[in-house]
Amino acid sequence: MSAPTADHHSITDAIVANAARSTLPYQQAHRGTDFGTAFWFNDLVDKQGDTETVRQYLVTARAMTRYDIAEVRLRPELSTSAMSANALAMLAFEDGWIPLGDSGVAVMPAASLHALARRKRWEWTTDEITDGLAATAEDVAGIGGEPVPAYVLGHDVGPDRTDRPQAVVVGTVVRDAADGPVRWDGTVPVGCVGAPVFAGIHLDGPQFRLVCLGVVLPGDGSQHPVATFDRIRSAVRELPEPSSPADSDDPASSPKRWWRRAR
Repeated sequence: MSAPTADHHSITDAIVANAARSTLPYQQAHRGTDFGTAFWFNDLVDKQGDTETVRQYLVTARAMTRYDIAEVRLRPELSTSAMSANALAMLAFEDGWIPLGDSGVAVMPAASLHALARRKRWEWTTDEITDGLAATAEDVAGIGGEPVPAYVLGHDVGPDRTDRPQAVVVGTVVRDAADGPVRWDGTVPVGCVGAPVFAGIHLDGPQFRLVCLGVVLPGDGSQHPVATFDRIRSAVRELPEPSSPADSDDPASSPKRWWRRAR
């Protein structure tokens, strides 16, 4: 796998155009620590003609979910109408997440977030990492010992600890063995752990195909593991078949329930 030479701007533009509204910054409530980024993912369950049925989740690093109360920062562009606040308080936060085995990733069914918005009389307007954008096993297999340009789309932490500006962070991904783990080599700003990692697969001429490789996990210094979407997709599809979502503000109240839609 390789990205078009010296074409960081084109790939960054594609990330912003396709995924700017996919990320949510969150943090442990009432404390100045434990900042993370989550993002929306649509798992394609079925496709019949022009109709797609999906299960929707938030995805993040499991290590960043281990506390009781979280504050999720909101942005005006994430709603079709005016929001009632600039943040959401999420109780029983850890209980709302489902760990995906030993991948280092956890997912939260999105049903409760949609129910909360309906009760507050607004509606989410998001970009999602779709099945077509999420990397396949073949995409991941193309990463070898030669560093590949890659990009984290996450939310840094501003000076006042409440401002969470979105940033595209440039680095590389590599793996030392053909069947080894993928790792991010570069800076991961405070607050960007759990964010999606993107790369551009070089096609003919200057063209490329944008893929979301996976989730950047906590690491040491400039070395961070990346949980790749081939494993994430497989683990999500092994989860139990859901029942209808409960209309609850508390994501922990129905941790294995899902929100579905047809496009």
